[in-house]
Amino acid sequence: MAISTQQPLDSLRVADDALWTEGAPHDVFRRLRRECPVHWSSGISQSPADAGFWSVTTAELIHEVSRDWETYSSAQNIILTDHAVPLELIQGMFIGMDPPKHDRIKALFQRGFTPKAIARHEEKILEITTRVLDTVADRETCDLVSDVAQPVVARVIGSFMGLSPEDDIPWATAINTLLGFGDPDLNPKGIEQLVAEDVPMLFERCMTLVAERRANPTDDLLSTLIFAEVDGDQLTDVEIFAGFVLLMAAGNDSTKATYTSCMRALMENPDERQKLIDDPSLVPSAVEEALRMFPAFAHFRRTATKETTLGGCPIHAGDKVALWYPSSNRDESVYSDPDRFDVTRNPEHQAFGAGGRHFCLGTALARLELRILVAETVRRFPRMAIDGAPTWVLSQFSSQLKSLPVRLHT
Repeated sequence: MAISTQQPLDSLRVADDALWTEGAPHDVFRRLRRECPVHWSSGISQSPADAGFWSVTTAELIHEVSRDWETYSSAQNIILTDHAVPLELIQGMFIGMDPPKHDRIKALFQRGFTPKAIARHEEKILEITTRVLDTVADRETCDLVSDVAQPVVARVIGSFMGLSPEDDIPWATAINTLLGFGDPDLNPKGIEQLVAEDVPMLFERCMTLVAERRANPTDDLLSTLIFAEVDGDQLTDVEIFAGFVLLMAAGNDSTKATYTSCMRALMENPDERQKLIDDPSLVPSAVEEALRMFPAFAHFRRTATKETTLGGCPIHAGDKVALWYPSSNRDESVYSDPDRFDVTRNPEHQAFGAGGRHFCLGTALARLELRILVAETVRRFPRMAIDGAPTWVLSQFSSQLKSLPVRLHT
């Protein structure tokens, strides 16, 4: 990592795997914010077929791009590489669309994700969290990723989608493989086999659920997708599948990523954890600080639709533009001492996007889950300690820990 911070900027490739073995390369982003907030990478070493891209690293510029969907389109692709996830799948998700279609499809779900609507699920989410924490309560050690976070978030989003509990982990595993496509542990078969074999298999599994709902409609989100009408037409099977994958991916990865990183930060900063123990009312503020410092998705991509300039740099039609949230959320012009975890900071941040049409639909659900998970974990295990080296998913998109071994009682 030290070498990368000193190499000439014109040879720096921000998305190269070598920079991401321990999560987001904060030292690289710090340098780019200071010296070159809109930076050109000539390509991606591990994906030679992909073209170069612009990296946007400051909060102000990411906000500017996010609000200008006419110049910076989401309809071409939402991730940097064009060869990992089938483009048809991405463009079937409303996050991979531009207005007006984006707005119409997103509106189908808006009512179910308002803070008031989500609050009705609080008791159920607490029950799920309590049940999972009960399973590890008598153990000396566990892995917070696989033993706590994964089963909680899988059951929460599974209940929203109408999945049976026994389907939670198989679907979560499949989503982890899809989002962690570049990680050899999560996707040992490689990208080509993932696209050729796993995605079609997921489609068939989803269509089995769709057939069941068509025969016996329910009130879950999958039924909403199936029977929704957009401009008088129902969604195609591919669009239903894309919407299903999007909701499952967002529900599975976002909370899991931020919760585990938050707990790691609390264990590494015992004075901050003690503040939560002494005053549980600080949990919502701690959650916002964790969202700021550890956004679940490292980037979303836009594609320029016309010639323009950004931060003084000439952007050409067709150029890829990456919005790096781990960087904007530590922007020194916005946050004092941005690398310090402070449970009293209660910051605004860009973990859910930076405004505009693509601001995250599930913010209320993510916040509620995180508050319950953090509060209950700290209350039950106030002396929890890291018990081994945490590992990161090797990904420039899904920014999360792969393992977090802990000793529950010290």
